[in-house]
Amino acid sequence: ERVSYDVITPSAARGILEAIHWKPAIVWIIDRIHVLKPIRFESIRRNEVGNKLSAASVTKAMKAGRTDGLISLIEEDRQQRAATVLRDVGYVIEAHFELTRHADETDNTGKHLDIFNRRARKGQCFHTPCLGVREFPAAFSLVESDDAMPAVDAALAGERCDLGWMLHDIDFANDMTPKFFRACMVDGVIDVPPFAAEEVKG
Repeated sequence: ERVSYDVITPSAARGILEAIHWKPAIVWIIDRIHVLKPIRFESIRRNEVGNKLSAASVTKAMKAGRTDGLISLIEEDRQQRAATVLRDVGYVIEAHFELTRHADETDNTGKHLDIFNRRARKGQCFHTPCLGVREFPAAFSLVESDDAMPAVDAALAGERCDLGWMLHDIDFANDMTPKFFRACMVDGVIDVPPFAAEEVKG
């Protein structure tokens, strides 16, 4: 059975921001996650495909120029899987971006910030952002710099909660190694350490 983390992970939060605006010239860094609603779970059952076509069989078919036998019928390979997922969530993602080695003389932080803000205000995105997996799309809106921060639910105010080890992100430069950090929520806020911090373990 699949079980969700207690809150959105930094990597999923990064994915939402990248869906709105991303270029090789920038990298998004999550600073804080504000949890606005109490953590609640529900159990669901989903239909999934049991197996997927292997990359080797697809490559073989491409080389041969034939797709004989290269088929997967969902009716014959359907499986029901249980999952425990979050319900009725709300978050504020505090983040910044830094320029990468791919940035050139046309790239600057002001330009990319303006593009992000304009797209976020209009609800524009390159693909539908999601809360970790595509089956759970995320709605978003921009919290302007002069807006009041959305209120945290009274049930979370004054609470300190150790959420245990949580996925921080994937180290793509180091053999796709997952990196974890000890998530602690205080008054509904999780401070996310930098990816290279000592407390982030892989």
